[in-house]
Amino acid sequence: MHWACERCGERGQKRYPSAEHAQRYARALDREDSEDLGKRAPLVGLFPLRLARAAMKRRQKTRR
Repeated sequence: MHWACERCGERGQKRYPSAEHAQRYARALDREDSEDLGKRAPLVGLFPLRLARAAMKRRQKTRR
């Protein structure tokens, strides 16, 4: 499969075991980020929650 980035102009190629594999990866890489808007939570927004959960788990382990 040959590819070219519309944003930065980079180009490249990669071999896949079959045409079906190449099409699968091409579809996955060819979608816009805006298609998933609202379906994925931003990493930055979840970071404080992850820290709080990690701290709670740590406290629970130390109490045992």
